[in-house]
Amino acid sequence: MRRRMRLWIGIALGILILLFLAGGALAFYRASRQPFPQTRGTLRLPGLRAPVTVIRDRWGVPHIYASNLHDLFMAQGFVHAQDRFWQMEFWRHIGTGRLSEMLGKTTLNQDRFIRTLGWNRAAQQDLERLGPEERAILEAYAAGVNAYLEHHRDRLPLEFTLFRLFGRRWEIEPWQPLHTVAWAKVMAWDLGGNWDDELLNARIVDRIGAERLKELVLPYPADRPIIVPTPVAEVPEETLRALLDIGRSLQRMTLGDAPDIGSNNWVVAGSRTVTGKPLLANDPHLSIQMPSIWYEVALHCEPVTPECPLRVAGASFPGVPGVVIGHNDRIAWGVTNIGPDVQDLYLERANPQNPFEVEFQGKWEPVRVITEEIRIAGQAEPLLLPVRITRHGPVINDVVEALTRTQTLYAFRWTALEPSGIVRALLRLNRARNWEEFHAALADWDVPGQNFVYADVDGHIGYQATGRIPIRAKGDGLLPVPGWTGEYEWTGYVPYEEMPRRLDPPEGFIVTANNAVVDPAYPYFLAAVWDYGDRAQRITDLLRAKDRLSIEDMAAIQNDTFSLAAQAITPYVLQVSFTDPLARQAQDLLRAWDFRATPESPAPTIFEAFLRHLLHEAWVDELGEEIVRELLTGGSHNRYWARWALAQPDLAWWDDLRTPQRETRDDIVRRAFEQAVAELRGRLGPDPRAWAWGKVHTATFVHGTLGQSGIGLVEAIFNRGPYPAPGTSAAVNNIGFNVQKGFAVRSLPSLRFIASIANWSDSRFIHTTGQSGLPYHPHYDDFIPLWLKGEYHPMLWSREEVERNAEGVLILQP
Repeated sequence: MRRRMRLWIGIALGILILLFLAGGALAFYRASRQPFPQTRGTLRLPGLRAPVTVIRDRWGVPHIYASNLHDLFMAQGFVHAQDRFWQMEFWRHIGTGRLSEMLGKTTLNQDRFIRTLGWNRAAQQDLERLGPEERAILEAYAAGVNAYLEHHRDRLPLEFTLFRLFGRRWEIEPWQPLHTVAWAKVMAWDLGGNWDDELLNARIVDRIGAERLKELVLPYPADRPIIVPTPVAEVPEETLRALLDIGRSLQRMTLGDAPDIGSNNWVVAGSRTVTGKPLLANDPHLSIQMPSIWYEVALHCEPVTPECPLRVAGASFPGVPGVVIGHNDRIAWGVTNIGPDVQDLYLERANPQNPFEVEFQGKWEPVRVITEEIRIAGQAEPLLLPVRITRHGPVINDVVEALTRTQTLYAFRWTALEPSGIVRALLRLNRARNWEEFHAALADWDVPGQNFVYADVDGHIGYQATGRIPIRAKGDGLLPVPGWTGEYEWTGYVPYEEMPRRLDPPEGFIVTANNAVVDPAYPYFLAAVWDYGDRAQRITDLLRAKDRLSIEDMAAIQNDTFSLAAQAITPYVLQVSFTDPLARQAQDLLRAWDFRATPESPAPTIFEAFLRHLLHEAWVDELGEEIVRELLTGGSHNRYWARWALAQPDLAWWDDLRTPQRETRDDIVRRAFEQAVAELRGRLGPDPRAWAWGKVHTATFVHGTLGQSGIGLVEAIFNRGPYPAPGTSAAVNNIGFNVQKGFAVRSLPSLRFIASIANWSDSRFIHTTGQSGLPYHPHYDDFIPLWLKGEYHPMLWSREEVERNAEGVLILQP
């Protein structure tokens, strides 16, 4: 009887567990799928002035048709929120320094830093400068986001459900134009300055002196392309390290701290294409993330009228109206980062008798003080943060622990903290009809500074550099400077009409890849450091290799994995002899290599491991492990420095100061290669033929907030990967990696865009993950396999072809 009772109890418990699991699975199923957007039928959107049609194609791209600009941008706000509201919610809290309202004390340091710099204050002043037309567009967009919130308040994305399970609740407030403008500050932080370089250079100078810094920060090579050829104060080591840490923690939360953030773009005249009209290509390099930073969209006024003139398609940012990269019915454009030096760190002398005064040219001046209020999840009372602001900018001592104990104040000057017109520029760019309107629109694109390439239906191609670039009375922006002398003041900005530009160059193409924009004859200082030009050179070589270029040629160039650096450096390994049989096997694999970084090839693995050890061995004895970790990025600088040094067999950097003998170049090459082989053997086994690049160079798309939660189940829901990835740092297919952590991908071409001006319907597009930010939605990760294989989807243009490829048609009614 007891045995039978235990059996029935066991069966009952089993049934209860199954029911519990089934109930949990059902609840999870509902929580993950309830937020999926309505894409068919009819939906009422109060605030619209007329019906709007949203046709989503089979790649999840919405094509929006509206009869007026208000409804067009309101619908864009609505569909952005439908697919990406969690991303928008997170981004607006970053941009306004309010992460702690969501995430609690864990992000308090980042909030204190952002609010001290004043991203929120700068965004507010930008908003106040907008004209009535731009303000109306931002308000229409915000109305669309808020209409989504009204419809979906009880079925928000899965992230909200999980955060509430973890005990995190915050008020989901209406979207405001300020939230859109603040995103520009986030972008500017990642793309517009040299904070890291300035601080790292100061550490190097402390270690080896200013003269030897010139042997590490090398000038741009004379044999690499120029886009538009022309017809110190001491800072303690602890302070520098702390400043670097806070800056990089911010970058990790935004676009990432990968060394190869940059981009490629180029444009080819019709005289050099098979279509007889220009071709334009662009692939911005940003950090790997989930979902993609980009959202593809098409905006169509129907009918096109003077009051509603817009027909534009391409890449947008969730949270921002309009298209950032793409084409309208007359012009196409693409962007890369100039990397201008628009940030300076000033050391200020505080008055010992009054901490609210600082010295300037022998006199004490008052420091302005404002108070920022930071709310923290789980705390009833807000944190009150006083912020001191000198003539040079906000004082950061109070938000960097290492600086609280020093009398010297550190003030940060940055062009993004001054009034900006970038929203106006973006909206004018979308409707530009020709070169003159394009040029005029970009006059307001002040932060971050960008390289724009251009093509139009009349056959013109062009280039325009943008950005508010300071003119310094003294200095080159490489190091922190004294603020009390008045010698290092900004005296103005490079006039827009004197910024570099080209129209219809005789060579028939224009290439930008973060390489030097100007040569030394240019009368203004833009930056001390550029990408060292491998990508620009390779693109130029490939464009010159054919008389007539096709769309397929553009795609092949974007996906090119050839490494000019490996081609230049590998011969130095091949001329050294080895006694270790495994080293000789690895050397033979390099000897047979075609210098392409494909996932199945072992040679890239061997080369990249060798390069890391080579630089480590050259630098570590003089700079120390900490600085070498900062310098070893795997990026363009590392590769160019290695080439420069290897050409000098008796260079002082080859001598290891830790040994009594004097080492030469070949001694360090041999040592580094043997170390690399030993490392790879321990990691990947004894057969070098099995050391495939795709085993170590893997792409994992990690969710911005929950992807590194430490909870395996949660990470499995939101992350995708790892996937074997092609490409390498400084190749055109610039898929950079974490050189300190086994070559895992950190940065990549975040989208690939090819515009065919002869026929807009022949244009191609892909971004990294998918249109949706909702896990388990079919468009959450459907772009990943296409992107990895270097494939694209067609950019549909005419309404007829959009309707033929429709996945859903949604009518939005007033």
